Amino acid sequence: MNYLLSNDTWENEEKEAMKKVIDSGKVTMGENVKELERIFALKFGTKYAIMSNSGSSANLLAIAALVYSGRLQIGDEVLVTAVSWSTTYFPIAQMGLKLRFVDIDRNTLNVDYDELEKAVTPKSKAVLAVNLLGNPNDFTRLDQICKKNNLILIEDNCESMGAEFNGKKAGSFGVLGTFSMYYSHHICSMEGGMTVTDDEELYHYMLSIRSHGWTRHLPQNSKIYEKKEDKFYESFNFIMPGYNLRPLEIEAVAGIEQLKKLDRFVEQRIKNAEYFSKRVKEQKDMQIQKTLGKSSWFGFAITLCNELEGKRKYYTDELIKNNIEVRPIVAGNFTKQKALEYMDYSISGQLVNADYIHDNGFFVGNHSIDMREKIDYLFEVLNQVGKH
Repeated sequence: MNYLLSNDTWENEEKEAMKKVIDSGKVTMGENVKELERIFALKFGTKYAIMSNSGSSANLLAIAALVYSGRLQIGDEVLVTAVSWSTTYFPIAQMGLKLRFVDIDRNTLNVDYDELEKAVTPKSKAVLAVNLLGNPNDFTRLDQICKKNNLILIEDNCESMGAEFNGKKAGSFGVLGTFSMYYSHHICSMEGGMTVTDDEELYHYMLSIRSHGWTRHLPQNSKIYEKKEDKFYESFNFIMPGYNLRPLEIEAVAGIEQLKKLDRFVEQRIKNAEYFSKRVKEQKDMQIQKTLGKSSWFGFAITLCNELEGKRKYYTDELIKNNIEVRPIVAGNFTKQKALEYMDYSISGQLVNADYIHDNGFFVGNHSIDMREKIDYLFEVLNQVGKH
């Protein structure tokens, strides 16, 4: 049996919609992108959504908009959890901001809120909260910390589409929230990301930044620039250093069809997680992620503890040998990554829990289809490993 990290969620609807785009000859960013943005904002309860070519670009758009709008200044400090994906951090450094790393809670794998409060300095201007592996943060506590310290809340929700906290969609709590639609995520548009906001000015900044920094895609009544009536002039008029982060129409139509199925996918992931949680109780010294609110269960994280501490390689080698795909818990403690040499950063306190999962944690995939058979196979292998 093969236990892969993710399953193919495309059906005939996605393929037929993509074929229509190819046949139309209109393949670059256009009306289908606008439609996906419209229904995405409606789905997640925000005023605006802007699609980009990846979740990584969604993060870059969010951070760049905050800097170009003056909400953040070069050299300002952004508080980040020590465990996340690389492109949670890279846009912060690329836009001239300073990272300040904070330890995680070993149970939830999200930021430790007590440590977050201790990490605030006079230079701290924002928190980039990561909802890790489907698990939403405690936004009641985060909101209190941000208000108390006058911090901007940004939300990296790239791994947690469909999660909720107190009935509100994860990704919609911050001034800006980001999503990914990469192949192995909750919905798949091949590549593709989305940044959501209720702030019209930030939305207009992102419209420009996404397309080279030009004015062409800004509305006539833009909050950031007074457009001339001369379309020829505005076709190649650049007002800020932008990028080309635009998605394709073929990705948009796949996303439109996938979004219709998101609720079904998430409910099945939750059912799989319930079965996984039941089976893991049979194991000694294995800890799994403690959920807050409604997790959308990106994957199944396992941390080895007590007598199994230090034995991860033995377990992961055996899983790989038995055709079970396994990965670190995201990028582990990111302060151990060589890429940090190129970034301006500081570390708050001791990253004890991030270090622990860096050395003792791993995760296996969750799918949008019934996984009981594969989960049984996983624990059959784990049981055999435990006997040796």
